[in-house]
This record gives sequence, structure tokens and C-alpha cells, in this order.
Amino acid sequence: MTDIVTGLQELTQSLPPLLRWVGVLLAGAVPYVEAEGAAVLGVVAGVNPVVAILAGIVGNAIALAVVIWLIGAARSGVTRHRVAEKSPKRQRMRRVFDRYGVPGVSLLGPLLLPSHVTAAAMVGFGAPRSRVFVWGVIAVSLWAIVLGVVVHLGVSAAVA
Repeated sequence: MTDIVTGLQELTQSLPPLLRWVGVLLAGAVPYVEAEGAAVLGVVAGVNPVVAILAGIVGNAIALAVVIWLIGAARSGVTRHRVAEKSPKRQRMRRVFDRYGVPGVSLLGPLLLPSHVTAAAMVGFGAPRSRVFVWGVIAVSLWAIVLGVVVHLGVSAAVA
């Protein structure tokens, strides 16, 4: 395993610094990789942990903004002249959403689904776009910081 990490670090260090953090930023925009995965990849690849974590967060935030804007625009167009239905399924979903709210779904969502999916679902359900974006960025930031630091400590201990 150490050979793989060393090889990845050597490859990364041979790239111009701009490409290192742009790669992490792009990885952060990918669903299922997210800011957390991008931060981990960046740290393992030898990118400065602070740069890797921040680039992963920025990449994920850009993707979240795009998803939230697109889903919000689509929801506005579809529901413009429609009366909300009161089906039992919708009422049950509303109770779950009311119990955990945007903060709870944002913070716990990455354990099950990408932030892109949970953000789209919340906006589609009617949550305010700005609130979903802010809590989504807070959530991916916390997860990226925790995982980035843990991996940095692990890589540092393995190299030493």
C-alpha cells in the first residue's frame, strides 16, 4: 500500500501546483466522491491538506449550487399552476422532513447519499434554496475537514 501512495505522491508532485488543486476541485464536484473523497484523495496524493480540503469543498459547493439552481428552476416551472396534493405518502415524507429539517438531512445525508442527491430532494420537496445551499456547504465542509485531517494524520504516521 505504501508503494501506491508513494507513486501517487510522486506523480502529483511532478504536476504544476495549479493542476494539483484543480484536480481536487474537480473531484469534489463528482457525486459520490464529494468534498470528503476529494480531500482524502488530495491528501493521499501529497497535496497540502489545507489546500486539498478547501479545493474539495469549493468543488462540491459549485456542484451543489448548480444542482440546487436547476432543481429549483424546474420545480418552479412544474408547480406554478398546481395545487399541492395531500397524499398519505407526501404527508409521511413531510413529517420526516419536519423532524430532521434541512440541517439534519444535510449533515446526516452524506452517510447514505451524495450531497447532490439530498440537496435536489430537499429543493424538490420545497425547502428554500439558500438554506439548502448553506447547510449543504456546512455539511460537506465538516465531513471534508474531519476525513481530510484523519487521513493526513494516517499518511503522516505511515510515512514516518
